[in-house]
Amino acid sequence: TKHLLQSLIFVSYILIFAYHEKMSAMKTLVVHRTIEAMRLARRAIDAKYKVGFVPTMGALHEGHLSLMRQAASENDVVVASIFVNPTQFGPNEDLDKYPRTWERDNARLKETNAVDILFAPEQMYGDNHIMYVDPTGSYFDHLPEAKVRPGHFRGVATIVTKLFNIVRPDNAYFGQKDAAQCVLIRKLVQDLSMDTNVVIGETVRESDGLAMSSRNAYLSAQERPVANILFSSLKAARDLHLDTLQQQRNDNSPTLTVSQLRDIVRSVLESEPLVKEIQYIAIDDYDTMEPLPDDWAVTSEKDIIVSLACQVGAVRLIDNMVLQAPA
Repeated sequence: TKHLLQSLIFVSYILIFAYHEKMSAMKTLVVHRTIEAMRLARRAIDAKYKVGFVPTMGALHEGHLSLMRQAASENDVVVASIFVNPTQFGPNEDLDKYPRTWERDNARLKETNAVDILFAPEQMYGDNHIMYVDPTGSYFDHLPEAKVRPGHFRGVATIVTKLFNIVRPDNAYFGQKDAAQCVLIRKLVQDLSMDTNVVIGETVRESDGLAMSSRNAYLSAQERPVANILFSSLKAARDLHLDTLQQQRNDNSPTLTVSQLRDIVRSVLESEPLVKEIQYIAIDDYDTMEPLPDDWAVTSEKDIIVSLACQVGAVRLIDNMVLQAPA
């Protein structure tokens, strides 16, 4: 009976994807709750089709949906996943209260009409699970997010490896908001010789500049109006950076150091009383995420990224901005 059911599912997928080839504007969202079912679905996809993959932890917002629409425009079949991964949460973090909005997420996926398959496994770790992908070593140890959230990157690297093994995507899509995670996943694919192209989408923001995040749901009515202070601080750094480069072009040759950039970000954050803690303000080489020395002077020849994490009221928020030389 089990083998017969698997055969019927396999045949149904072949028919579904043949139908999609003729009616590509129409999407039929198919949901799988087990690894076995997802693997069967993946095997049914003809090799001529490109598969795009958008992994999420649910509580979907426009940032997720924009990645799914991009994936739909660049691939023949789009798979999204929803799984709140316990191994990337620390013992005092928000695993238990992380928003789980299954019905709403399903409705948004259907409205978006960009996803063919939703992989929402009920279990990803067996009772005797002992293997992890651990990106230890100096390359990641220096990242501020790793210092603040020990074990977080091990959890992310492990779940992404598992998901890639199951879905086997040609292209996988992630948001720039989680800058350190993007670096981790690119390195994961490179070092483990994975046959997947990693695509990074720009951070999607609310109208006031707040980076969209599932954790924004935690913000109280008092905290939400001031939460865009993160964006304001990054924008102040960007403006100072651009002004300095412009003056350098005009031969005024002013000097702007990493320390001065960090100071302007900090001063804006500290101007808001509801910012209870600044966990870090990192200024790194954009290409390598290597930290830049405090006395390093800004130059038009290097793009840099400013990343920060802080507590707005009771909610931990992160954001970043790439500072590039004007064209």
